[in-house]
Amino acid sequence: MAEPEGLRHAAIAWLEKRTFDRQISLTRDQIGDFEWDGKPFRLIPSQQGIWKPRGFEATLSIVTTFRAPGQKRPYDDEVGADGLIRYKWRGDNPLHHENAGLRRAMVLRLPIIWFIGVGGAPPEYQVVAPVYLADEEPEKQQFILAPLAEEDFAVESLEDGIAVPALKRYLMRETRVRLHQPVFRSTVLRAYENHCAVCNLAHPELLDAAHIVDDSHELGTPTIGNGMALCKIHHAAFDRRFLGIRPDYTVEIRQDLLDEVDGPMLRHGLQDLHGKPLMMLPKAKRDRPDNDKLAWAYERFRTATVADVA
Repeated sequence: MAEPEGLRHAAIAWLEKRTFDRQISLTRDQIGDFEWDGKPFRLIPSQQGIWKPRGFEATLSIVTTFRAPGQKRPYDDEVGADGLIRYKWRGDNPLHHENAGLRRAMVLRLPIIWFIGVGGAPPEYQVVAPVYLADEEPEKQQFILAPLAEEDFAVESLEDGIAVPALKRYLMRETRVRLHQPVFRSTVLRAYENHCAVCNLAHPELLDAAHIVDDSHELGTPTIGNGMALCKIHHAAFDRRFLGIRPDYTVEIRQDLLDEVDGPMLRHGLQDLHGKPLMMLPKAKRDRPDNDKLAWAYERFRTATVADVA
């Protein structure tokens, strides 16, 4: 069959709704719930990393497999100096049917879906969509991807495949918002089993993946060891240095807040946590907060004054 008109956009809209606008990751079974014309329609490949359904002219979706920290992925996808993502060919034959499908999506400017593995059992995938193929670098055997909204995607904005300076900053920001932040969130929340590390709240819609070291700092890498699952209030309290966490995973509350008299939210939500251990930590030691990063953030908390965070 030929590609049904409107299917791509319908699939992307369905995935956006199903993930609460990229807030949660999905298993293959959950992705398999998508239907087109009243029948199940597969959006994710069963094995290979590039999926072009039978009869389709161009690729519909791509997959990046999960690898635990320190493990090497089968293909070295990376972000280039221009803020765009490089996605490796399948093998080294430019005419391989999967590479040809990606090339056709590039020529037709069709949006594709990117499923990025974030771990779990069964495996879960963060959805990044739409993604457009902006260009190809055949000498490096790779395509250039742009995770942009349809209205923002314009190949004409690139000069010889390289973004001009103003666009480069925009692309880097969009790559962080549309790619790195959702993947970081999914991997951190999965490691904490969708519980707040401080209070154990178990509603993912009310949880954030908090950076221990700000992502603007050189130590602030988007890795699980630099993240904690925190509910909205404890994330804000951590970022504003009302709440600190010692390298031994003990919670501290800033002294002026301990001295304050207010209602039950302050008392139970913050003051009563002072001196208590974190209520949730990842089972895998490799996923727990990095001690050096915690020490950095704790020293920042310990030396903070009211004026610093006002």
